[in-house]
Amino acid sequence: MDEKRKFPRTEIDEPGYVSSGGSVMRCVVRNISREGAAIDVDNPAFVPQHFRLVMARDSSIVHECRVAWIQRNRIGLTFMNAADAVVESPLS
Repeated sequence: MDEKRKFPRTEIDEPGYVSSGGSVMRCVVRNISREGAAIDVDNPAFVPQHFRLVMARDSSIVHECRVAWIQRNRIGLTFMNAADAVVESPLS
């Protein structure tokens, strides 16, 4: 399978939140890069096309996202301001 990503993804497996229009849904961020992420949710039907991804461990980390793809309960995200996104290694 050809890799289409510009930036490698880092496996993180951390809790997060899908936030949109005053509602919040728990998710698990499985991996992340400078340009996007993959999350797992209980029901992808309730995830809007555009939302904010808030990291539970550090709520100051917020990404404006759009849904790129959905496979079962996993959702691939593209960060809207990918050039501004900063991803820190979980080992730092």
